[in-house]
Amino acid sequence: MQTDFDYLIVGGGAAGLSLAYALAQEPRLHDKRVLLLEPVAKDQNDRTWSFWADAPSPFDSIVAHEWQQLAFRSPGFERVFPLRRHRYKMIRGLDFYQFVHAALADNPQFTLMRATVDNLENLPPAGVVASTVEGNFTARYAFDSRPPSIDKQPDKHRYLLQHFVGWEVETDQDVFDPETVEFMDFRGPQYQEPRFMYVLPFSRRRALIEYTLFSGDLLPKAAYEAAMHEYLTTTLGVKTYRIAAEEVGAIPMTDHPLAARRGANIINLGTRAGRAKPSTGYAFKRIQAHTARLVEALATTGTPPPDPTGDRWQFRLFDTLLLDIMQRKGETTRDIFTELFQHNPVERIFDFLDERTSWIENFQVMNSVTPWPFMRSIGQVLRGTPGKRDE
Repeated sequence: MQTDFDYLIVGGGAAGLSLAYALAQEPRLHDKRVLLLEPVAKDQNDRTWSFWADAPSPFDSIVAHEWQQLAFRSPGFERVFPLRRHRYKMIRGLDFYQFVHAALADNPQFTLMRATVDNLENLPPAGVVASTVEGNFTARYAFDSRPPSIDKQPDKHRYLLQHFVGWEVETDQDVFDPETVEFMDFRGPQYQEPRFMYVLPFSRRRALIEYTLFSGDLLPKAAYEAAMHEYLTTTLGVKTYRIAAEEVGAIPMTDHPLAARRGANIINLGTRAGRAKPSTGYAFKRIQAHTARLVEALATTGTPPPDPTGDRWQFRLFDTLLLDIMQRKGETTRDIFTELFQHNPVERIFDFLDERTSWIENFQVMNSVTPWPFMRSIGQVLRGTPGKRDE
């Protein structure tokens, strides 16, 4: 079957551009024709991505800042952990977009087009067709990174959001430790939900502060802002500050199954493929691992792997249990994370969240927290019904 392109990438965000960059760097695929369709110009710093890593990544050259210590804080327990094997890193969205577009600019195998894909379908016998206002385009395979469209089933699955508002602030006094990321600061009120402050300090007088919640509904914007103002002025003792930039976001957190592919020739990417971890929202490094598996299979076999996610069932269960607890009795999430950080080295916690731990290490992690909330949620999972709010 003759097609316009070998690969069609729908969407030029983190997932789509990561795949495009990896394809461009793979010598065994330099004869492949690639079309990248993105509806909007990626010329703004619309987000940042943060992640921990203990190995080099393709994007280390554009890491804006990294930290060698991590702080966890809750009522009655605070600790600063030195990071031995890992570093905590941040990449700005605009730096990422510019880096990948520069790498693709003079590469003749890539065609970049500003267009919205209205319809994407498998095209028998062995291809896909994308319909846009610019015309129809065919390819051997399509990689779809558009946001997922979920037909919710609340009687079977759990649906929360990780939502936040962030300020990049400047102060007139030394306040922050530029070596230490404030990973979770749970010292504020929980209001029956997991709520914490997350702080990425860039210098002693400049930091990104985010008020982050896990719940089913967003707050009025003024509520996030009031919480951050209270944290700055009361918890940190800041007298005056200026807001240099703002971030707003909401990441779906669900155990609703998200398919790795649709039909024979459409492979899902990013959040559409469940690459935002359901219990934490972290996605950037999971996207890179997904990308690497896809590209290696394309280079060695010519076809995508049957399941490029590499997910393991036991970690999907752990995610479901934590989501159930958050939905049923969200304020206990603070206690769970407190026990995790009290009783485990931070490297084990990172490996567990990266889904790299062994059965023995999984037992050590699960044995370090109070079992009753998880036992309640296991009962809900076995019955096939999400837990409802405990009164």
